[in-house]
Amino acid sequence: MTTVSPIVDAVLEEHAPALGTDARGYRHHVYRVLNLCRALGAAGAETDDKVAIASVCHDLGIWTDHTFDYLAPSIALAEHYLDTSGRPEWRAEIRAMIAHHHQVTRYRGPHALAETFRRADWADVTLGLRARGLPSGQVRALYQRWPDAGFHRRLVTLTLARARRHPLSPLPMLKW
Repeated sequence: MTTVSPIVDAVLEEHAPALGTDARGYRHHVYRVLNLCRALGAAGAETDDKVAIASVCHDLGIWTDHTFDYLAPSIALAEHYLDTSGRPEWRAEIRAMIAHHHQVTRYRGPHALAETFRRADWADVTLGLRARGLPSGQVRALYQRWPDAGFHRRLVTLTLARARRHPLSPLPMLKW
């Protein structure tokens, strides 16, 4: 079973003009990450909402702020959503989820959900190559439900453009 979220859909609708032609691909990426978190054991109503907020905002700064150094803008979008939706007490946890989602090594901080989120995003971004701990075929099934729709091609294009402009910092979002 796959999960959809009214939070995801509302935030994506709000930012549809910024996402432009990338809206479908990003939406599908968000839903794959959300469902991979669930497959990794992150479940429950409150947890689903936290993962939905982190998922929909985690890369959004690429489009809203036109930058590949997007962690801070994405965190700001999530914090704004949390403040306006009456959930400011989740700020630290959502901030950790977004700030560490491209961390190469395991997240060992106080917010366990950040590690689950990191693993889910890596599983999707690597097309399942980094999908340890997930049921066999889970990534494939999610790609059938929510196809790539050009998302990975867009990431490659953005990476190459960033590397040309900033050869000493081609992937500023990566953390060790």
